[in-house]
Amino acid sequence: MASPDTKRKLYRGVVFGLLFLTWMIFSGLFDAFHLTLGVISCGIITWMSSDLLFEDRTIPLLARLRQGKRLGGYCFWLLWQIVLSNLHLLRLAFSPMSSLQPHIVRYETKLETDFEKYLLANSITLTPGTVTIKIMGNTLYIHAISDIAAKGLDGEMERRIAQIFARENTEATVKATTS
Repeated sequence: MASPDTKRKLYRGVVFGLLFLTWMIFSGLFDAFHLTLGVISCGIITWMSSDLLFEDRTIPLLARLRQGKRLGGYCFWLLWQIVLSNLHLLRLAFSPMSSLQPHIVRYETKLETDFEKYLLANSITLTPGTVTIKIMGNTLYIHAISDIAAKGLDGEMERRIAQIFARENTEATVKATTS
């Protein structure tokens, strides 16, 4: 079995590789100057935040791949929610000003890890009409532009995120590999 230090280096290498691949795809520039900038930027980000992406390092690779597949499905669902929210905002734009009822919503989450909360907060912010203002422990403070936008915070997004990182599937996989 590999030492914890070896695993830490492996995870940091994976995070660096994913970031650098993303850098190369989005930049589209493959000269020495831009590749060097990419290596430096990805190195700094990896050094600062590699624990964010892979906080629990006991999860086997197969379980991580399943999480990645579920995350992809979640992204498609989120895109559809963004479309629906845009349509709602379009209706609000052509409605009288009295239909705007902005307010702050206090939302308690049952998500456990910082990454899950981060994903929830960013998903809420990406959905037009809502912005996550602050996260304090398990409480999110969200600005909603209308009552309909606030009612959209019904827990479905949180449930889907919890399903991506479901503990029972990963624990069963860990038990199966150690037996």
